[in-house]
Amino acid sequence: MYLPTIRQLQYLLAVVELRHFGHAAERCFVTQSTLSSGIQELEQALGAQLIERTKRKVLPTPLGLEIAEKARGILETSSDIISLAHKDKNSLSGEVRLGAIPTIAPYLLPKVLPPLRQAFPELALLLIEDQSARLLQRLESGEIDCAILALPYPVGKLESQMIGAEPFWVALPGDDPLTEQSQIKSSELPMERLLLLEEGHCMRDHAISACHRESSSATTPFQGTSLYTLIEMVSGGQGITLVPEMALDSALLSQTAIELRPLDEPGPHREIALVWRATSHLKSDLELLAAKLAELMAA
Repeated sequence: MYLPTIRQLQYLLAVVELRHFGHAAERCFVTQSTLSSGIQELEQALGAQLIERTKRKVLPTPLGLEIAEKARGILETSSDIISLAHKDKNSLSGEVRLGAIPTIAPYLLPKVLPPLRQAFPELALLLIEDQSARLLQRLESGEIDCAILALPYPVGKLESQMIGAEPFWVALPGDDPLTEQSQIKSSELPMERLLLLEEGHCMRDHAISACHRESSSATTPFQGTSLYTLIEMVSGGQGITLVPEMALDSALLSQTAIELRPLDEPGPHREIALVWRATSHLKSDLELLAAKLAELMAA
């Protein structure tokens, strides 16, 4: 008697939920051809069509929907088995799918990943970079296990554990008159020259808050999709911006002709937290991960 594999059931459930082979492949961290082949093998073994494929859309058959629902329960049980196997271990192991926002990932992860691997050699981190809102959607759907976010940010009923906090610095062109000051108050910033990230990036709201402005009234001559773009604009003399302290030692700043000064406002200007589902079977592991990340951030 043929028994479907866990991987095949994961593929099927992802396609049924997302109705898109490409997005399902991203969720399962495989290529689209691998996912498609896995579902075809499952259909051939069962002797039944589970997915109806057209050029414009993907539709599960009634049997596909029924099997996908059964698959959900099987996958949850499989996760429980893994959790039981690890619950008495004081060490992280196995696969953890970790998300991080773009204003944290490139600056924090290179610092913490090597010591994490050394401390937990059996831990396999799968990393995803995305904006806060989409990471929360992925977290709630079960696509990822946890995420590193900057707070304050509404996380609903998700649990969180603080791992660090930091102030903002002001990035200025080298010939800007404000470079003569050792620290800069928000009241001294020329707001008409302040470059911000576009809507959807939580750091935009944190930067506006640090400057004691309202998001709804904030205007900016340029909205960037990345901190890298903002820094290049500052380097070209197009304005000023705020950068998180964790980015100060990065190549992003060291390779540009800009000046940096602390923002002289009460802080921290943002807090860094690890968040996860309250019902997660990895809860104890994620608490251990958060504690280790806090230790590494403080080092």
